[in-house]
Amino acid sequence: MKKKFFALLTIIILLFAALCACAGGEPTEPEQPTNEESSSGEEQESTEEIVMKITINGRTFTAKADGGAAAQAFARLLPLDVTMSELNGNEKYYYLNEPLPQNAQRVGRIEAGDIMLWGDDCVVIFYESFSTPYSYTRLGRIENAEGLKEAAGAGAAQVTFEKE
Repeated sequence: MKKKFFALLTIIILLFAALCACAGGEPTEPEQPTNEESSSGEEQESTEEIVMKITINGRTFTAKADGGAAAQAFARLLPLDVTMSELNGNEKYYYLNEPLPQNAQRVGRIEAGDIMLWGDDCVVIFYESFSTPYSYTRLGRIENAEGLKEAAGAGAAQVTFEKE
């Protein structure tokens, strides 16, 4: 009888030890905010205003970058000369070779001229305004989007991003 009791007690102790070992790797505190979020959950802003010159199929536009970490990281990649693909008749997109910090939020509405980050590596220029349920990280905005749709054209577009 004592042998069965000790065997059962040993099994219980081993199971308890195994459960404790598995739980030991889990964080005991909430994860700290990453990327652009501060401990208060607000996006960190830079004091430096970044103005970009964006040339789309030969037509030049001026854009102001958002003050967040993603826009700052994007600006460090400039100048950038890329071929942006067409999607949905309202946007041009390009996948970067490296991820950027993201702080994706449901924007609700896209305005023509918005420059956004989809995920952490896809830069999107929107040339049409529309409502959307999707989440994006703001990179900036083209100041005067008049003629943007015509410049973007129907297919792929040659786009150059430069700091002004």
